[in-house]
Amino acid sequence: MKKLSDIGTIKELLSRYGFSFSKGLGQNFLVNPSVCPRMAEYSGAGEGVGVIEIGPGIGVLTQELCELADKVVAVEIDKRLIPVLGETLAEYDNVRIVNEDVLKLDLNKLIAEEFAGKRVVVCANLPYYITSPVIMKLLEDKLPVEAITVMVQKEAAQRICAEVGTRQSGAVTVAVNFYSKPELLFSVSAGSFMPAPKVDSAVIRLNVYSEPPYSLSDDSKFFRVVRAAFSQRRKTVLNSISSSLGLEKAVVNGVLLESGVNPQARAESLSMDDFCAIAERIPI
Repeated sequence: MKKLSDIGTIKELLSRYGFSFSKGLGQNFLVNPSVCPRMAEYSGAGEGVGVIEIGPGIGVLTQELCELADKVVAVEIDKRLIPVLGETLAEYDNVRIVNEDVLKLDLNKLIAEEFAGKRVVVCANLPYYITSPVIMKLLEDKLPVEAITVMVQKEAAQRICAEVGTRQSGAVTVAVNFYSKPELLFSVSAGSFMPAPKVDSAVIRLNVYSEPPYSLSDDSKFFRVVRAAFSQRRKTVLNSISSSLGLEKAVVNGVLLESGVNPQARAESLSMDDFCAIAERIPI
């Protein structure tokens, strides 16, 4: 196994392929040798398990996943890294590299084709700029996955794993809790990357529900309500929902009162049950 956490090895490897880091793709490669083995272990990778990895970079985490899982499919958007991965993962026959944008990929189809009969998990070191879109795609596509273990910006990790109904919660907190039970695993310092970002990171695990514990007649209405409620965090839930969804205040006020929600409350103070109750009654 190539020592891909060694800065000298990384620089030599990237130099040979004429590779330079892309700020637009948020590329920061891990150089802390203790992080990837822990991520791979926490991910649930093991015998009988298939892993989807997003953004493998040069393959540091991929190697660890290949050591544990039956099969790894790594989705990498940057075509310049495909030959690099061909070299760093050459000794593994249980990995496939897919040169695609994960946000445009049919992941249900990929899982059916690549992991038939296997349990499936997701593991990734996510670029900061696409953290929420990727996490929401993984959840909203209702993939047959048991868990999603990702490294994200520490502030984002704290918000995602916050308790719904607390000041730190946001729309993504509510959405994630609808589909899964999130947990904050461990922090990762900025110095663990090359190049080093300006902020620290953290690894979180989303334990995906096989069936969401919330019964709704229309899930899409629930998420529209959540987004609307948090669209103007400093305003009351009455003002935020009415202005965002284009509904008369009197109508929204009535819905909130029927749902047992104070119209003057802010979105961050609402519970999952509050959002569900509003979604069932709101005329959208």
